[in-house]
Amino acid sequence: MQQKQDWIKAGKITAEAREFSRSVIKQGVRLLDAAEKIEAKIKELGGGIGFPVNLSLNHIAAHYTPVPNDKLVFNDEVVKVDIGVSVNGAIGDSACTIDLSKSYSDLLNASQDALNNVIKILQPGVCLGEIGKTIQESIESYGLAPIKNLSGHGLEIYNVHSGMQIPNYNTGDKTQLKEGSTFAIEPFATTGQGLVKDSGEAVIFSQINNKPVRDMTARKLVSAISSFNRLPFALRHLYPKFSVPQIKLGLRSLKLAGNIHDYPPLAEVAQGMVSQAEHSFMIDDDGKVIVLTK
Repeated sequence: MQQKQDWIKAGKITAEAREFSRSVIKQGVRLLDAAEKIEAKIKELGGGIGFPVNLSLNHIAAHYTPVPNDKLVFNDEVVKVDIGVSVNGAIGDSACTIDLSKSYSDLLNASQDALNNVIKILQPGVCLGEIGKTIQESIESYGLAPIKNLSGHGLEIYNVHSGMQIPNYNTGDKTQLKEGSTFAIEPFATTGQGLVKDSGEAVIFSQINNKPVRDMTARKLVSAISSFNRLPFALRHLYPKFSVPQIKLGLRSLKLAGNIHDYPPLAEVAQGMVSQAEHSFMIDDDGKVIVLTK
């Protein structure tokens, strides 16, 4: 029972932080200031950081978060705000898109409608391919494309991306949703081709192993990194305890040793504009579908 309450609390805090983000993401505001305010809000509400708040602009679909001393300022971008909260390892994961240009209403509506339409069909036994079909048809009805190589995912304790992959297009996957599962569904819509690729230098990481390393800087980073419980963290989360050169050098050594996974920003291949909408869900043991982050 307590674990169920942790999932519910994590979802509630995530939803509050997501809506709070709308008040801080404004033209002229530094991305770094916005990220720090959102993460401070999560902690104020009693949550831990499930993963660094993602503030991905325009054709970047995911995996950008500000770096230490980041000078980037919001202007007229399409901003994907992806927020993760941890409560005793239970994860809330939700996203919205804020159009500071006020020029992409159909793009935002496409991903949001896709998510809303999926909610209408969610129940134990529904096939993952049917979810993907609903998302694809919703987005394509706007003349836009779903991003096919991004997907929703299972959620487990201290694990943001576990097992189940929930597609954003009709894969024909007959795998069924089951009672007792927790998961996130996140339609991405784009004016581009509907595919993303790695782009630029990673600023988000997670620990995947703890093999010994010789590099002294890397060894000093390990104790700080272990406090994240293998959840994703940002380069800026290690600053100013370590300098940026120390962090990059240490993370490079840890990656070479197979201890660290990095998450480069994901860019739409045709540089199409991208929107995202996301909720976390639980199907309880009685078969009831709970939208955790509504």
